[in-house]
Amino acid sequence: MSYQNWLNYLQSAEKNSMISGRLRKVLYKFPDGKQMAEEYNMDTGIVQRRAWRKCKQLMGEPEWEVELGEEPKQLNWGGNKDKGADADSATGEEFTVRESNTAPLLTKRVTKKNIEWRIRNMPYPLTVYNVKADAEKHAIVVSTSNRKYYKVIYVPDLDRCGLPPVQANITIHHQFNTLIITYRKPDILCELDAQVLMLLKNVDTETDMDDLMKSLLAK
Repeated sequence: MSYQNWLNYLQSAEKNSMISGRLRKVLYKFPDGKQMAEEYNMDTGIVQRRAWRKCKQLMGEPEWEVELGEEPKQLNWGGNKDKGADADSATGEEFTVRESNTAPLLTKRVTKKNIEWRIRNMPYPLTVYNVKADAEKHAIVVSTSNRKYYKVIYVPDLDRCGLPPVQANITIHHQFNTLIITYRKPDILCELDAQVLMLLKNVDTETDMDDLMKSLLAK
């Protein structure tokens, strides 16, 4: 299986887990010194946030480099979660990088079957956008014919399965000044998601995960 190296890496880590509301938070400490934090929605089994701890700078505090989820300054692995989150955000994860009120705003969420990016503040018609899978860069490249926007979106989810992005898996829509890019997960990525859930089943946490895992993996 092409994702076995990633599974082995997760297995090698010292793992700590806690429950906060309907979120399960897992902290990984790897033998190479790296640390990774994740948050899972316990109703769906979908990872909502993932961040890597960066090396401590001189006279500064360690920082979190966000792969999935909120901005570093908004990260809170201690359990303070806004209970007013809507149902849509509860089924995936949001990654927000805000530059200004009018600048393009990229968000990302994951569902069981898709990876989805939304780029807000994009008023151009659909025909202006060019969204291409770049196998050499292992990324999805977004550009506009009017040269107003260019973005390289890396997809580490696929890298962990040893797969480049494929054009046939990409669909795009445009509505309400938002470009919506949907990437259909290949079967092997869905399989990896299930394997990670099985791995986390054996990590000590504050609640019994057996019934939860059975229901999630049966879906």
